Amino acid sequence: MKIAKVEAFPVSYREPTDHNRFRSVCLVKITDSDGAFGWGEGCAYFPEATRAAQKLIEGFAPLVVGESPLHIERIWLKLKEHSWWYGTGAGIASIAISAIDIALWDLKGKRLNASVLDLLGGPVRDRLPAIASLHGTKADIGAMADEIAGHTQTGLHGAKVGFGKAGDARLGFDEARDLEFVDAVMAAMGPGKDLMVDLGVRNVWDVPTAIRRAKAFEERGVAWLEEPLGHDDPKGYAALRAATGIRIAYGEREWNADGVKRIVDSGTVDVVGLDPGRVEGITGFRKAAEICALSRRQANAHNFSTAIVGAASQALSFACKACALLELQPVYGPAQKDLVDRPIWHTNGDVHLPDGPGLGIVIDEDMVLSALMDT
Repeated sequence: MKIAKVEAFPVSYREPTDHNRFRSVCLVKITDSDGAFGWGEGCAYFPEATRAAQKLIEGFAPLVVGESPLHIERIWLKLKEHSWWYGTGAGIASIAISAIDIALWDLKGKRLNASVLDLLGGPVRDRLPAIASLHGTKADIGAMADEIAGHTQTGLHGAKVGFGKAGDARLGFDEARDLEFVDAVMAAMGPGKDLMVDLGVRNVWDVPTAIRRAKAFEERGVAWLEEPLGHDDPKGYAALRAATGIRIAYGEREWNADGVKRIVDSGTVDVVGLDPGRVEGITGFRKAAEICALSRRQANAHNFSTAIVGAASQALSFACKACALLELQPVYGPAQKDLVDRPIWHTNGDVHLPDGPGLGIVIDEDMVLSALMDT
């Protein structure tokens, strides 16, 4: 039993939770000599990065073909060592490795008739609360508050809202508007629901602005403030940490466990975002989450992509001690609800335990082919 084929599929799809914009990812199918196969995903998001990931995956293929599909760590190390010049520490190589690694875990589970969660050692929790993860896109604050409250009324335990995204919300720029939004959303959701604020790349706050906003959000009970100073500002985050008690979140733009260790060691992060489609796959996510657990930091899956990363995030969030909840896009598009037979969802606000071999999902391969980008 050896790996026989590695195939890369750069696809593009509309994302309703992101103002119906097109997003791109690179899917991977790995097939072994007996015909069993697994699927993975690299979260590149942009067309040029997705095409680059495709080429890297195709370049990695000779290192993977001929290996045992059960020897995931060996293959993962081979890919990291091979990409020493262009992938040490960061880069699209990490996205390509992520896609291959997730596919290998799916394939291994199918070969052993075990779920990825079982391969990871089983669940460390019986219950996994879910929150809505979405972007603010409307001009009217009341309409946005009602929409978010409608999602949390299904049982979801709160909402994480992206500021500065596509659309007409204009959040993250004017302080008075931001505070009006926070007040309106928390009032509409009612007691017992958490609100998290996630700053986008269009918002550029200096340290005094971040401190002022953080204090105001803290007074209103915002659960955490994500990337208020971007992804890499150690001195700025140290100043913010000294000035406010609000929980600070960042890390989803780190590429590997080394990067996660660096920000955890800085003492400036409470919630570390981890994307299995970016942080070197399920293998890389688990290593990074263990670092978070050892330092008593929360790890949080950046589950904002297709149903493949959703299934990987589900298994990892049940298996990793540092994880406490799972983000779900409250409105599913084709990449979530149609790509697989059983998209991850919640019951009264809690995500169910995964079952079935591998990732526990069956991919609609006709849909993959129909979504292929021009290459």
